[in-house]
Amino acid sequence: MGTLGKAREAPRKPSHGCRAAPKARLEAKPTNSPFPSHPSLAQITQFRMMVSLGHLTKGASLDDLIDSCIQSFDADGNLCRSNQLLQVMLTMHRIIISSADLLQKVITLYKDALAKNSPGLCLKICYFVRYWITEFWVMFKMDSSLTDTMEEFQELVKAKGEELHCRLIDTTQINARDWSRKLTQRIKSNTSKKRKVSLLFDHLEPEELSEHLTYLEFKSFRRISFSDYQNYLVNSCVKENPTMERSIALCNGISQWVQLMVLSRPTPQLRAEVFIKFIRVAQKLHQLQNFNTLMAVIGGLCHSSISRLKETSSHVPHEINKVLGEMTELLSSCRNYDNYRRAYGECTHFKIPILGVHLKDLISLYEAMPDYLEDGKVNVHKLLALYNHINELVQLQEVAPPLEANKDLVHLLTLSLDLYYTEDEIYELSYAREPRNHRAPSVFKNYDHDQDGYISQEEFEKIAASFPFSFCVMDKDREGLISRDEITAYFMRASSIYSKLGLGFPHNFQETTYLKPTFCDNCAGFLWGVIKQGYRCKDCGMNCHKQCKDLVVFECKKRAKNPTAPTENSTSVEPVSNLCSLGAKDLLHGNKYLEGR
Repeated sequence: MGTLGKAREAPRKPSHGCRAAPKARLEAKPTNSPFPSHPSLAQITQFRMMVSLGHLTKGASLDDLIDSCIQSFDADGNLCRSNQLLQVMLTMHRIIISSADLLQKVITLYKDALAKNSPGLCLKICYFVRYWITEFWVMFKMDSSLTDTMEEFQELVKAKGEELHCRLIDTTQINARDWSRKLTQRIKSNTSKKRKVSLLFDHLEPEELSEHLTYLEFKSFRRISFSDYQNYLVNSCVKENPTMERSIALCNGISQWVQLMVLSRPTPQLRAEVFIKFIRVAQKLHQLQNFNTLMAVIGGLCHSSISRLKETSSHVPHEINKVLGEMTELLSSCRNYDNYRRAYGECTHFKIPILGVHLKDLISLYEAMPDYLEDGKVNVHKLLALYNHINELVQLQEVAPPLEANKDLVHLLTLSLDLYYTEDEIYELSYAREPRNHRAPSVFKNYDHDQDGYISQEEFEKIAASFPFSFCVMDKDREGLISRDEITAYFMRASSIYSKLGLGFPHNFQETTYLKPTFCDNCAGFLWGVIKQGYRCKDCGMNCHKQCKDLVVFECKKRAKNPTAPTENSTSVEPVSNLCSLGAKDLLHGNKYLEGR
């Protein structure tokens, strides 16, 4: 890759034809900075666009918007006014109408113009369609319905004998373009793949490793087009959106790879060395302003499969733990990712955002504003706001990362990240390295004063008195003494019995999105992620990982429901099944998601 390029200036208006979307300076602070001291360039750009659109920003009918787009061209096909309405309309129209239906409306206007013998209007309509084809040709590649409707239009024009019009709406130029958009094929769950173990990790210094990870991240990020963001809004999920799926898969792959690299070492000292090296990688990623990969690496290190390794953490120096704490605080979801937004807003030139956070912003903005106003007019302000939000992300792809990458190393690293371990398998490896009972549980340790691994029957009865069940414990190891394994089996058996009896012991866990830093009440590990970080008991408020919810041995103590009183560590949010269902009501509850936008 080339070295860091300069932020592009806004392009000059061409003498004829079409021009690209207006470019915003990349050093501008994002519009979602919680405490803006001065208006950002993105805000200034949006204000100028609103001024240029004039009365349309107050709302307009769809027919009026289409007519305004057509009238943007003069008799020679040159833009006689700003192209901003064209850009907003052609990129964001699918929120209110499909591309095929929009083209069908244009065809109807063309037929009406022919019937009224208005050759000038017919020509302008064809100029508008040419602009659409030229600037947004990807739509015609991806949308079969739009392609079919275009063929219908071409047949109509051809039948009328309008040779010039035929040339203007010719789509053969699309097929002549280099089609570099690589689609991701999903990996089937039953696919058997050989697992790779990274040979690069030991041979690459943290700086070189972070640069190659950044190169991979940038390649994935720059594939996400304006149409992908638009499809995401229309479909409300990343399914059937291969480029976004690839980006998410890369992030998850890096997070798993980090965990496996730590767990691949046999001793606590060696695992601590890997842990320390990844902290150095994270520091370099922070310097490179690659926040998405930084989130993946820190997420892997904070995952409960790693955070539960007490012996390993005992060999990690205090200064390393301090850096980890700073990184965790930087990426925390607390106050709507306030710390991340501040740091991101202060970055200039090349930077890679945390995609999940900005997609969350995008979907909240989409849900919070209506498509139509009270009088039935299209909410142009919403289209403009979404356009500016997406355009800010797309413009980041124009600045190359300030690094050089070895293509052979990139290929090997890609293979290393292509993992096929399940969450359960990673946990099994974690417990194999440091078994659960390596140290006494806190409830056990309070009674096992001599730390010999056993407590008396009398001491056990004191513990059992706190729970609403009692049954005999088989003392197999020592007469009159109870081991850690036996007390654990006691609680597990009690949980099973009470579950079958329908009594109060089982928890009512529901998958939950937390808007504040939250830790697992079972293993004390951090609940990491942008959404669906863990599970929360609806009755008692207990929080835990997916892997821990079936291992909880504490009784569910149902409390009086109080919807206005969230738990200490989490904001009361309705659980979501996936990103597509994350609406404005979910995001605005508790933390006021759009606060400071």
